[in-house]
Amino acid sequence: MLSKSQKVYLKSLCNTLKPLVMIGKNGITDSVIETAEEVLVAKELVKVSVLESCELSIDEVAIELARVTNSEIIYKIGRKVCLYRKNLRKTIIELPR
Repeated sequence: MLSKSQKVYLKSLCNTLKPLVMIGKNGITDSVIETAEEVLVAKELVKVSVLESCELSIDEVAIELARVTNSEIIYKIGRKVCLYRKNLRKTIIELPR
């Protein structure tokens, strides 16, 4: 569980990222999950864009993607979601205490 200050720090990092995962009309597919997993392992932080053609709500996408990737939702703004998962082998982002 992340503290408020840690979430604020991660949100500031996520603001500069470009969405690397896009969810369209097919929803959360295996390829979307695989891509999100790869980005989380490599960078610990992933920004997801939910396209207008997606039939799922932004809340449904955020909760389901966080559940299947075992990550934490940092924020949901508009049609963007930011997720974080600490890499236990190689920490990339140093969180404030």
